Amino acid sequence: MTESTPYERIGGEARIRELVDRFYDYMDSEPAAAGIRDMHAKSLRGSREKLFLFLSGWLGGPDLYIERYGHPRLRQRHLPFAIDSHARDQWMGCMSMALDDMAIDEGLRRQLMQAFAATADHMRNRADYSEHRDLPVKQ
Repeated sequence: MTESTPYERIGGEARIRELVDRFYDYMDSEPAAAGIRDMHAKSLRGSREKLFLFLSGWLGGPDLYIERYGHPRLRQRHLPFAIDSHARDQWMGCMSMALDDMAIDEGLRRQLMQAFAATADHMRNRADYSEHRDLPVKQ
Protein backbone atom coordinates (compact mmCIF):
# COMPACT_ATOMS: atom_id res chain seq x y z
CA MET A 1 0.00 0.00 0.00
CA THR A 2 1.38 3.41 -0.95
CA GLU A 3 0.88 6.49 1.17
CA SER A 4 -1.34 9.11 -0.42
CA THR A 5 0.12 12.49 -1.38
CA PRO A 6 -0.90 15.78 0.23
CA TYR A 7 -2.59 16.57 -3.12
CA GLU A 8 -4.80 13.49 -2.72
CA ARG A 9 -5.33 14.01 1.01
CA ILE A 10 -6.50 17.60 0.57
CA GLY A 11 -9.00 16.50 -2.08
CA GLY A 12 -7.36 17.04 -5.46
CA GLU A 13 -7.78 19.77 -8.04
CA ALA A 14 -11.04 21.31 -6.83
CA ARG A 15 -9.81 21.61 -3.25
CA ILE A 16 -6.44 23.08 -4.33
CA ARG A 17 -8.33 25.71 -6.34
CA GLU A 18 -10.50 26.40 -3.30
CA LEU A 19 -7.42 26.82 -1.10
CA VAL A 20 -5.82 29.20 -3.61
CA ASP A 21 -9.02 31.24 -3.94
CA ARG A 22 -9.41 31.54 -0.17
CA PHE A 23 -5.73 32.49 0.17
CA TYR A 24 -6.00 35.30 -2.37
CA ASP A 25 -9.38 36.41 -1.01
CA TYR A 26 -7.69 36.96 2.36
CA MET A 27 -4.75 38.70 0.75
CA ASP A 28 -7.17 40.99 -1.08
CA SER A 29 -9.35 41.78 1.95
CA GLU A 30 -7.15 41.74 5.05
CA PRO A 31 -5.66 45.17 5.81
CA ALA A 32 -2.76 43.43 7.58
CA ALA A 33 -1.83 41.76 4.27
CA ALA A 34 -1.61 45.04 2.34
CA GLY A 35 2.18 44.76 2.06
CA ILE A 36 2.08 41.54 0.07
CA ARG A 37 -1.08 42.54 -1.78
CA ASP A 38 0.77 45.57 -3.12
CA MET A 39 3.40 43.26 -4.63
CA HIS A 40 0.75 41.80 -6.95
CA ALA A 41 -1.02 43.10 -10.04
CA LYS A 42 -4.39 44.80 -9.64
CA SER A 43 -6.09 41.64 -10.86
CA LEU A 44 -5.12 38.52 -8.95
CA ARG A 45 -6.37 36.16 -11.67
CA GLY A 46 -2.89 35.37 -13.02
CA SER A 47 -1.46 34.90 -9.52
CA ARG A 48 -4.32 32.59 -8.58
CA GLU A 49 -3.73 30.45 -11.66
CA LYS A 50 0.04 30.25 -11.19
CA LEU A 51 -0.24 29.34 -7.51
CA PHE A 52 -2.80 26.66 -8.35
CA LEU A 53 -0.53 25.22 -11.05
CA PHE A 54 2.46 25.30 -8.70
CA LEU A 55 0.67 23.78 -5.70
CA SER A 56 -0.71 20.97 -7.84
CA GLY A 57 2.78 19.58 -8.44
CA TRP A 58 4.32 20.73 -5.17
CA LEU A 59 1.70 18.77 -3.24
CA GLY A 60 2.25 15.59 -5.26
CA GLY A 61 -0.34 15.99 -8.01
CA PRO A 62 0.16 16.77 -11.69
CA ASP A 63 3.19 18.98 -12.45
CA LEU A 64 1.04 21.59 -14.19
CA TYR A 65 3.33 24.55 -13.51
CA ILE A 66 6.41 22.77 -14.85
CA GLU A 67 4.48 21.62 -17.94
CA ARG A 68 3.51 25.21 -18.73
CA TYR A 69 6.41 27.34 -17.44
CA GLY A 70 9.32 25.01 -16.71
CA HIS A 71 11.15 24.83 -13.38
CA PRO A 72 9.51 27.18 -10.84
CA ARG A 73 12.76 28.83 -9.70
CA LEU A 74 10.76 30.29 -6.83
CA ARG A 75 13.48 32.33 -5.21
CA GLN A 76 14.67 33.77 -8.52
CA ARG A 77 11.13 34.70 -9.57
CA HIS A 78 10.54 36.48 -6.26
CA LEU A 79 13.82 38.46 -6.16
CA PRO A 80 12.24 41.63 -7.63
CA PHE A 81 10.01 41.86 -4.54
CA ALA A 82 11.21 43.02 -1.12
CA ILE A 83 10.42 39.97 1.00
CA ASP A 84 11.40 40.21 4.66
CA SER A 85 10.03 38.35 7.69
CA HIS A 86 7.05 40.69 7.83
CA ALA A 87 6.08 39.90 4.21
CA ARG A 88 6.67 36.20 4.89
CA ASP A 89 4.39 36.37 7.91
CA GLN A 90 1.67 38.18 5.94
CA TRP A 91 1.79 35.39 3.35
CA MET A 92 1.73 32.73 6.06
CA GLY A 93 -1.17 34.46 7.82
CA CYS A 94 -3.27 34.39 4.66
CA MET A 95 -2.41 30.74 4.06
CA SER A 96 -3.14 29.85 7.69
CA MET A 97 -6.61 31.39 7.49
CA ALA A 98 -7.27 29.74 4.12
CA LEU A 99 -6.32 26.33 5.54
CA ASP A 100 -8.56 26.96 8.56
CA ASP A 101 -11.47 27.53 6.18
CA MET A 102 -10.77 24.23 4.43
CA ALA A 103 -11.48 22.14 7.54
CA ILE A 104 -8.82 19.58 6.61
CA ASP A 105 -7.28 16.92 8.83
CA GLU A 106 -5.20 18.58 11.56
CA GLY A 107 -2.17 16.39 10.84
CA LEU A 108 -2.24 17.38 7.17
CA ARG A 109 -2.71 21.02 8.15
CA ARG A 110 0.40 20.91 10.35
CA GLN A 111 2.38 19.17 7.60
CA LEU A 112 1.34 21.80 5.05
CA MET A 113 2.06 24.71 7.39
CA GLN A 114 5.55 23.37 8.08
CA ALA A 115 6.23 22.98 4.36
CA PHE A 116 4.78 26.42 3.55
CA ALA A 117 6.80 27.99 6.38
CA ALA A 118 10.07 26.51 5.13
CA THR A 119 9.37 27.68 1.58
CA ALA A 120 8.15 31.13 2.65
CA ASP A 121 11.23 31.60 4.81
CA HIS A 122 13.43 30.62 1.87
CA MET A 123 11.81 33.41 -0.18
CA ARG A 124 13.12 36.12 2.17
CA ASN A 125 15.55 38.37 0.35
CA ARG A 126 15.67 41.49 2.53
CA ALA A 127 16.92 42.24 6.03
CA ASP A 128 14.30 42.56 8.74
CA TYR A 129 13.53 45.97 10.15
CA SER A 130 10.82 44.87 12.54
CA GLU A 131 9.63 41.65 14.05
CA HIS A 132 5.87 42.07 14.29
CA ARG A 133 3.08 39.90 13.04
CA ASP A 134 -0.36 41.26 12.22
CA LEU A 135 -2.08 38.10 10.97
CA PRO A 136 -2.41 35.00 13.13
CA VAL A 137 -0.33 32.00 12.13
CA LYS A 138 -1.50 28.75 13.65
CA GLN A 139 1.22 26.09 13.40
